[in-house]
Amino acid sequence: MRCIWRGYAMIKIALPKGRLGLKVYSLFEEAGYKFEGMTEKTRRLVFENEELEMMCFWVKPYDVPVYVERGTADIGACGKDILMERKPDIYELADLNAGQCTIAVAGKNDFSDDASRTLRIATEFPNITREYYRRKGRMADIIPLRGSVEIAPVLGLSDVIVDIVETGATLRENNLRVIETICSISARLVANKSSYQFKREEITQIMRRVTG
Repeated sequence: MRCIWRGYAMIKIALPKGRLGLKVYSLFEEAGYKFEGMTEKTRRLVFENEELEMMCFWVKPYDVPVYVERGTADIGACGKDILMERKPDIYELADLNAGQCTIAVAGKNDFSDDASRTLRIATEFPNITREYYRRKGRMADIIPLRGSVEIAPVLGLSDVIVDIVETGATLRENNLRVIETICSISARLVANKSSYQFKREEITQIMRRVTG
């Protein structure tokens, strides 16, 4: 197959691997942007549609803004949590209304905050957490972790956690509860700033069809 992905006119799309990416891809597919093999069990990561002059590729969710910011992708989709945490220099175009959940503070069922001492918080989102407690004026010791943060208060590493909550099942299974909600999040369509300037018509059409 003729490789055309380096062509200037081709629209390059970065999507996150996993459940969120599949939800977002279904929106693209329903809008008429289909890439053969995208949903098959395969090690392939890059897929082209020559007729549409578009290319779509899978990357780690946390890396989507990197590919978009550096122009390797013209547009992409990622969670609002990643945008809040990383603050990439890209345009946030639209809420895709996929993967709705919340970022919340959670702790053990019997947790009671003692404002006289520093609150220990384990999280995958240190920047979001730091800003949230700064606004509250609360002393906070932020402990960055990568995955399975629910175990931190159970084992005494932290008093609470800040994490994404979808159904709350994992919290309940570990005798934790939501203490307060920081914000609601969902998947967002994002664009490289230069690409949006030079391919605005194409990107706007994609946005309208995908969010329509």
